[in-house]
Amino acid sequence: MSNPYILVLYYSRTQGTQNLALQIARGVDRVAGIEARIRTVPPVSAVSERTAASVPDDGAIFCSKDDLVNCSGLALGSATRFGNMAAPLKYFLDTTADLWASHQLVGKPASVFCSTGSLHGGQETTLLTMMVPLLHHGMLIQGLPYSVPELNHTQSGGTPYGVTHVQGQNDAGALSAAETAMAQSAGQQLAETALRLKLSEKN
Repeated sequence: MSNPYILVLYYSRTQGTQNLALQIARGVDRVAGIEARIRTVPPVSAVSERTAASVPDDGAIFCSKDDLVNCSGLALGSATRFGNMAAPLKYFLDTTADLWASHQLVGKPASVFCSTGSLHGGQETTLLTMMVPLLHHGMLIQGLPYSVPELNHTQSGGTPYGVTHVQGQNDAGALSAAETAMAQSAGQQLAETALRLKLSEKN
């Protein structure tokens, strides 16, 4: 039987959100007995005839519903689009009504993360709106507590609602030291919570 896993599911076009996902996965890997599974979603085309390849050319492979159903926890990330999650991630979530109807995600812990191109790019509204479908699924939302030292002195990304990255206009997506530390802390926290919940189910 395979280890339980945290699904790190994201959509990223310019590496900022992707780099957060990778650091969250590193945080998960700090915790024994659970692993990270990194997945992405295909882009959405305005041209209806266009279809995406079943496997992307590079980066994480596309998420399946089985990845979601069988996870022990979810870290959900997106690039910000006008203060909301990007359309490809929203499209994927919109296909999970069957999982909602069968209560497949109820009681699983979840966190959210995002990246913006500017300091006031709608990070907090993006994170809050990303939580809404997860609440409908009955997931247990976990924020980033101020016990994480970097949240108290970050000069770039970081909110109590979830990990963020400020990419700027000329940055290739490199995270600041504080953003890296917060992402790893968030992954570790989510993994530890998932294991505690699994243990409580057995008792």
